[in-house]
Amino acid sequence: MRLAKSRKMTTPEDLRCDRLWRNARLATLAGDGLGLVEDGVIAARSGRIIYAGPAEGAPAFVAAETIDCERRLITPGLIDCHTHLIHAGDRAREFEMRLEGATYEEIARAGGGIRSTMTATRAASEAMLVETALPRLDALIAEGVTTVEVKSGYGLTLADELKMLRAARALGDARRVRIRTTFLGAHALPPEWADDADGYIDLVCDTMTPAVAEAGLADAVDAFCEGIGFSAAQTERVFAAAAAHGLPVKLHAEQLSNLHGAALAARYGALSADHLEYLDADGVAAMARSGTVATLLPGAFYFVRETKLPPIAELRAAGVPIALATDCNPGSSPLTSLLLAMNMGATLFRLTVTECLRGVTVNAARALGLQDEIGTLEPGKACDLAIWDVEYPSHLVYRMGFNPLHARIWSGL
Repeated sequence: MRLAKSRKMTTPEDLRCDRLWRNARLATLAGDGLGLVEDGVIAARSGRIIYAGPAEGAPAFVAAETIDCERRLITPGLIDCHTHLIHAGDRAREFEMRLEGATYEEIARAGGGIRSTMTATRAASEAMLVETALPRLDALIAEGVTTVEVKSGYGLTLADELKMLRAARALGDARRVRIRTTFLGAHALPPEWADDADGYIDLVCDTMTPAVAEAGLADAVDAFCEGIGFSAAQTERVFAAAAAHGLPVKLHAEQLSNLHGAALAARYGALSADHLEYLDADGVAAMARSGTVATLLPGAFYFVRETKLPPIAELRAAGVPIALATDCNPGSSPLTSLLLAMNMGATLFRLTVTECLRGVTVNAARALGLQDEIGTLEPGKACDLAIWDVEYPSHLVYRMGFNPLHARIWSGL
């Protein structure tokens, strides 16, 4: 009798995955809302999501590792899309001065503010900048943050700006986190250029931007368009230099006054315009046409005791995407909690829970030009997850000083 040869059963490639998260509630953030799935499954292979959706009807995945989430909530990893993590020193004395009645603008004009941090940052080594930034980064990571934008802008010389950008990139080597770097040479006028702002902008445009681009150290270019910063005309020169070197732009706009920076940023297809307390109707309309994200920074609004609210209703009505970020910096927002930034966005700006969560995921990704890579739980995107010990998404916005993170997954691990 001839015995039939046994066949070794194989699993089709599209059913194999490295990790499978089951028995979870998902907030996929796909579509216009939270994209809630009550009984969900996420499958990942090679650091990418291959399925995120209902368990019922899901493919019969064969996983190297399966994690029972015990009904926990999974969201995309959080994204802090506006920070100044790299700096030396602090500005606690200026905080005291504001409590005693001085304004942010008065302190800046008296030699404090950004210039104060500039002095300390210039004196610090690259290794020191990394060392002092890591605790700030670790605080964000501990709350489920998987992507962080980091700006330069406290060096204000070519050598010191490059030093800051190298230090920012080094954070991504020291921790499992995605770092996006932004060149902010036009952040403040350094003292050696005190009487020649246009000359300094020449330096930013003709020397710094080409060198930064050649070194491959920046993912975008930013500027501070403000009375204590740079004019709209000077900012436009920075944008033109960025465009000449293939770098997208962002802008600190309408924080203390209305110089129509947001409309200028929109004309250049900016990824985002940030702060926006003094944004007018023309600026809103321009941002809506260009798809520029409105990045709101409630930590700075709170810390400098601003009273003029950004035009939230107008942004909503125009369909401008709204992002939220910490603006972590030593002078106007020493904040290292994106969860608290969400609560502030709700309480100070009256954003909804959905707007807050979209503000630190899908819209924050768009503010960094990464909307095809991160920000939602969808096949093809990086498997960046935050797994939470909460019953409802609203708990992530409602609680203050509360960190319910159970696990953070970055690139599938």
